[in-house]
Amino acid sequence: MGMENAWQEKVTAERFAGKTVVVTGAGSGIGKATALRVAKEGGKVIAADISRERLDELVAENPDLDFAVVAGDITDQAVVDQVVAAGEGRIDALANVAGIMDKFEPIHEIEDSTWERVMNVNVNSVLKLTRSVVPLMLEAGQGNVVNVASEAGLRGSAAGVAYTASKHAVIGMTKNSAVMYGKKGLRFNAVAPGAVQTNIEAPMASEFAQQVIPPLMGIIPGMATASQLAASITFLLSEDSTNINGVVLASDTGWSAI
Repeated sequence: MGMENAWQEKVTAERFAGKTVVVTGAGSGIGKATALRVAKEGGKVIAADISRERLDELVAENPDLDFAVVAGDITDQAVVDQVVAAGEGRIDALANVAGIMDKFEPIHEIEDSTWERVMNVNVNSVLKLTRSVVPLMLEAGQGNVVNVASEAGLRGSAAGVAYTASKHAVIGMTKNSAVMYGKKGLRFNAVAPGAVQTNIEAPMASEFAQQVIPPLMGIIPGMATASQLAASITFLLSEDSTNINGVVLASDTGWSAI
């Protein structure tokens, strides 16, 4: 398991030159790594996050990069409207990265409040932002959307019922949109991360889940860095992924093959 973090990011100069790219969850983890990679490769990044403090840090630490920041709850249509407005009529690509975890609750333990919060952040925000961005892409005759799903979108053993259902929903939205808009020059793909070193909170609070899940977690073949996930996401956001539409790319050190 030591080898994966020997990987070093290699920036491809100008890969996003002239492009405007929206990244949600850009204040930390996979979202931050993705925003940085796009910006280093010449893109204008509209960085959205719930934390203004983290966005301000991102900008302060990288004064040479082109960031427009929008702080707020991405489940709120008013915030979505601010993100779209920041594109000034042009959004070439969108990475829906923002997400929250559940606490591994099975269906007989899940509370309405947890279910609604997870679905709101992980599904409804993706719907709202994508719905608001697609008209600009249709007008331009091109666009790329990358949704961050999860191994929990591929299997039932990676989270609780709420998160698992939410990530299956993200994959459904991705595939349907790929079909609906493919002939209009838009592409929709998803990345399914496995275990990643980020600050997403995922305590296994359910004793019921504790009896079931840990032995299944023993097969996870490795932990990835956020920048490794950003490499997969930015490939799909870029024109390098030409001819790829409607796929779910597992970026999980091989977990999905087990």
